[in-house]
Amino acid sequence: MPRAAPYLTVADVLRARILAGEWETGERLPSRARLAEEYGVGRNVMQRAMDRLITDGLLEGRAGSGTFVRAPRERLRLVRSRHRERRESPALRSATRERGGADAWDAHSQVRVPAPETIARRLDIGVGDLCVHTHYEFLAGGHPVQLSDSWEPMAITEGTPVVLPEKGPLAGKGVVERMRSIGVTVSTVIEVPHPARATPVQAHLLGIGAGDLVLQIERTIHDADGRPVETADMVIPDARREVVYEFAADHP
Repeated sequence: MPRAAPYLTVADVLRARILAGEWETGERLPSRARLAEEYGVGRNVMQRAMDRLITDGLLEGRAGSGTFVRAPRERLRLVRSRHRERRESPALRSATRERGGADAWDAHSQVRVPAPETIARRLDIGVGDLCVHTHYEFLAGGHPVQLSDSWEPMAITEGTPVVLPEKGPLAGKGVVERMRSIGVTVSTVIEVPHPARATPVQAHLLGIGAGDLVLQIERTIHDADGRPVETADMVIPDARREVVYEFAADHP
């Protein structure tokens, strides 16, 4: 039977000690170097073990101060896709509900923004081609839960009523419905999640510490011809949100 990775074993032992009350809420843990020596493992193993417990919401890292026991928090579920309804794919339904469980949001759009290299590659356009760039901040119960930076090529939407995602006749209706209104049929949504650490700006907006673990989701939406029509980077505080991908099973 395969053995658990060393960092998972260490994380389990530390979790048991924390839950047993060896360290109180708000108390600083011994340094990673000291714990690594205590358990006879490398510092990288201890770093991964603590990162796992930060992700689980048991610990929090404070830049320049160390790692502390975090007060228990309810993990809120964010469903990124849903069961099929009316023959619409779960990914498309997710794209029309990009606010997730948020009950309030703020959006700021800029037009005619030159596409940087990474965005141009994702949108299959030239570097410097003009886009609409929209920054979103989402709240649930008054607490920040998600950031999103969206890019749409102006070659698709310029001169149409839906050039601005949060203004006009379809303000806030989502990429799928807006594109459909100008004759563009969305068929595919690709989301690539990966762990990252919060930048100082992201940490300030999300109410977490700089360097805290976050989940970053790179999303690109394609039309029926395979052309990218929007790409976005979503950032979710890892310790506060449980991201669930839910799909309906296909029937013959």
